[in-house]
Amino acid sequence: MNATLHNLAFIEGIGGPELLMIMFIVLLLFGGQKLPEFAKGLGKSVREFKKAASNVEDEFKRALEDAPDKPVAKPLPKPPAVTPAKVTTIDPSRD
Repeated sequence: MNATLHNLAFIEGIGGPELLMIMFIVLLLFGGQKLPEFAKGLGKSVREFKKAASNVEDEFKRALEDAPDKPVAKPLPKPPAVTPAKVTTIDPSRD
């Protein structure tokens, strides 16, 4: 989040005179006849982007609705029965 704000920090310094200069340079580069075509293409691309983002959001919502509410836990297997071990004693007097 902080990196995004840092990357867009340069926008704060752009005011009216700067925007007019940018628009003038764009007009010089593209010409008056190409600007409407450029704006139309830009509008189409923004519209397609919004449509794709909406489709992705709908897919996420549909996936969340289809997901089960709680995962079902499988019962643990019973441990094997433990039998007592045979205890042997060593008689020290037998040596």
